[in-house]
Amino acid sequence: MLGELDRRRALAAGLAASLAAATRAEALLAKDADVTDPAPFSAPFSAMALQLTARSLERLPDTAAARAAILAHIAELEGTIRTSAIFVQQYSGAPVKLVVLPEYLFTSYPGRISIPDFAARVGFAKDGPEYAALGKLAEKLGIYLAGNAYESDEAFPDFYFQTSFIIAPSGEVVLRYRRLISMFAPSPHDVWEAYLDKYGLEGVFPVARTPIGNLACIASEEILYPEIARALALRGAEVFCHSSSEIGSPLATNKDIAKQARAFENLAYVVSANTAGIAGTAMPLASADGNSQVVDWKGRIVAQSGDGETFTAFAGIDLAGLRAARRTPAMTNYLARQRPHLFAAAYAAAAEPFRGPDGMMADGKAQIPDRDYFTRAQAEVIARLDKAGII
Repeated sequence: MLGELDRRRALAAGLAASLAAATRAEALLAKDADVTDPAPFSAPFSAMALQLTARSLERLPDTAAARAAILAHIAELEGTIRTSAIFVQQYSGAPVKLVVLPEYLFTSYPGRISIPDFAARVGFAKDGPEYAALGKLAEKLGIYLAGNAYESDEAFPDFYFQTSFIIAPSGEVVLRYRRLISMFAPSPHDVWEAYLDKYGLEGVFPVARTPIGNLACIASEEILYPEIARALALRGAEVFCHSSSEIGSPLATNKDIAKQARAFENLAYVVSANTAGIAGTAMPLASADGNSQVVDWKGRIVAQSGDGETFTAFAGIDLAGLRAARRTPAMTNYLARQRPHLFAAAYAAAAEPFRGPDGMMADGKAQIPDRDYFTRAQAEVIARLDKAGII
C-alpha cells in the first residue's frame, strides 16, 4: 500500500502528466475515461442550468414516504425538462444536450439527523431505483443529465457521500464525483487509503469524455477551491457541471466570483444550477434562490437566471472555440502556462497543520462521527494553524 507522501507525489506527477497530455488531442482521446460515444456531437448545442426548488424530506413520517417522494419528484422532471428544452431550441435554434440540476434537489441537506439514519433514509444506492428512474429520464429526453444527491456505498456501511453525477442519453451513469471538501458531510479524504484502494485517483477526480465534451462535476461551495477545478482540468475537463444551493444576490457573491475565475483560469465552461429555494423546512423559502448561470471559457457570464423556478440560464456551448484556445500559445492560455511541479513540494510541506487523511478511520475501519465532529475538527485545524504561525 502506498504511503501518504508517495500518494501525494503520485498525484502531483499524474496531474503534471495530464497537463502535458491536454495539449495534444490524440493523447486526450487515448487517455482512460468514461466514453459514452466516440463520435463527437458536431452540431451546435445548448446547456441549461435548471433552477428548481429543493424539497426537504425531514417532515415525512418514515423512510418509505421519503423514498416515494424522491421517485415522485424525479417523475415530475420529465415535463419540466421537456417543455424547457423545446423552448430553448425554438428560441436559440440549438437543441439542449446538457441539463444541470441543483444541489440535493430531491432531499435537501441532512440537518441534525445522524449520518447512518440519513444514509438509510435518502441515500441513493448505485443500483437503486432513484438512479434507474433518472437514467430512464435522460434516455427518454436524449440528454446528458447532471445532478447531485446523497449516495450510500457498500464499501463504507452507514456512510453517505454527497455525490455529483452525470447520466448519459443511454441511461448509464457515466460519472460519479464524491464531494471532497464539506463542512458537515463525510469526504473520501476522511477514509482516504481505503477509498483509493477501492476507486483509485480516477474515482477521486473523474472526467467523462462524451460527444458533447469532456464533462466533470464540482459540488456546491467546492467552486471556491481552485485546486479541485484545476485537478479536473488537468484530466481534460472542458465543462464543469456545478450543482449548488446558495444565496442569490444582486451583489457579486463569493461563489459568483469563483465561477468566473474557475472558468477563465482553466479555459472551461461552468454550468451552475442553483436551487429556487428549499421547501419543507422552517427556513424562509427563498434563502437559497437565484443566479443560476452559464459562464463561458473566457470567464464571461453568458446567461443568468433571476429568482424562482426557471430554465433561463441556458447558452450555447462553443467546444471548437474552447479547444482552439487551449491549443494556441498565448498569454491567455492559462492552462498551458501552468506549472504544477512548482507547487507540489510547497503543498506537501504545508500540509501538516491542515485536515489530514483518514480522520474517520480507526483500526482499519470507517468510524461514524457525531454531528459535532465536523466543527471540532475545524477548530483543531485552526489551533494548529495558529501554533504553526500560519494565521
